[in-house]
Amino acid sequence: MSIQRRLLLYLLMCAPLVWGVALFISVDRARHEVNELFDTEMIRLARQVQATLSSTQPAEREGAAPAQSSAADAGEADVRDLAIAVWDAGGQLLLSDREGVQLPRRAEAAGFVDLTLEAEPWRVYYLQSAGGQWLVAAGQKAYERDELVFDLTASQLGPWLLVLPVLLLAMAWAVRRALAPVHQLTAELQGRGPNDLQPVPQSHAPAELKPLVGAMNGLFERIDSMLARERRFTADAAHELRTPLAVLRAQWDVVRRSASAEERAAAEAKLGAGLERMDRLVTQMLALSRLEASAGLGHSSELRWPVIVEQVISDCLPLAERRRIELACDWPAPGEHALPLLGDEQLMMVLLRNLLDNAVRYAPPGTTATLRFEPGRLSVENEGEPLTAEQLARLGERFHRSEGQAESGSGLGLSIAQRIAALHRLKLAFGAGADGRGFRAVLSRA
Repeated sequence: MSIQRRLLLYLLMCAPLVWGVALFISVDRARHEVNELFDTEMIRLARQVQATLSSTQPAEREGAAPAQSSAADAGEADVRDLAIAVWDAGGQLLLSDREGVQLPRRAEAAGFVDLTLEAEPWRVYYLQSAGGQWLVAAGQKAYERDELVFDLTASQLGPWLLVLPVLLLAMAWAVRRALAPVHQLTAELQGRGPNDLQPVPQSHAPAELKPLVGAMNGLFERIDSMLARERRFTADAAHELRTPLAVLRAQWDVVRRSASAEERAAAEAKLGAGLERMDRLVTQMLALSRLEASAGLGHSSELRWPVIVEQVISDCLPLAERRRIELACDWPAPGEHALPLLGDEQLMMVLLRNLLDNAVRYAPPGTTATLRFEPGRLSVENEGEPLTAEQLARLGERFHRSEGQAESGSGLGLSIAQRIAALHRLKLAFGAGADGRGFRAVLSRA
């Protein structure tokens, strides 16, 4: 069910309920006001009768027969719903304006009493004289009051019932107008193409829709970023894999056409090196793609640097032995912590492995590659030739390798290290060694 229909249904359900509560309150208040009005008149009438009796001489009252009132010239009044009676101290009826229905005498009564006379409810007011010479009673049918309350309520309820269809149409129009921004937003999103990820304007959106529009714009931005990473990865993969595949194809042709065992062995060695380079390239491209898709660390715990360093040196040891590079690690002084932080041990192993592998590959044979822990930072350095300012500025670019490199590589190792450092809120900087020679990568807090 749509929001518009649900809202209209709720309005149609709640409106009669509210009207019913309002009607009940109106009837109750009207009955209170009517009772107050008529009770006041009855008290006034009883007091007037008592005042009239007080001004009458005793001689005039002696032997007086009960008087009957005349209904002539009553106007709009219905005198059948009213009654007056007066009794003396002995209980003799002195005055009565009714035939048939007779108000009962209650010597002990004072004030208002609700009675039932001839199966009809009456409200009677009894007034005792100061000396007890007589008792005055003024009564009225309760029907008269209920009829007045009904007439007052019906006079107010009738116009509301007559304008009910107009009110329903007005509510339907108001609901449609109130939900017009939702329909506009729906139409705009339905009219977009699959590649249209532009943010939805929030300037004219209602306050209730701005959080939703903001959330959608954030989603569009993340989707656009993800698609850009995928397109970049696809383009990079197509560009970088083209050359290794061509080289492998050429080397395979050389292997097939080899005339001697020595020529075939040399071609197979080159083919194996090409396959190794291809495997390294694909592995690092996949690692970089996973890191770029990561919004944060999956698991954070206190890093165990001895375990990390032991594994990294073990992984780089075969390459170091092949190139006759000595691996060294300088630990912090006793009592000092080695760059204390929380992070992912596996990712930190990848970071240090890439830095140490890079230092080993480009260090002169017979030198040392050192992993050094210092207060608040760690560094990896070798004794190679220092890089130029232009080369240092381009370090970390994807697939960038300086010219004249004899070692195989893909140009992704430092890019991966920088991404892992950013995930751990660390900064990775490159430069020359302490004495101005060699190359050093420094990992410190951002």
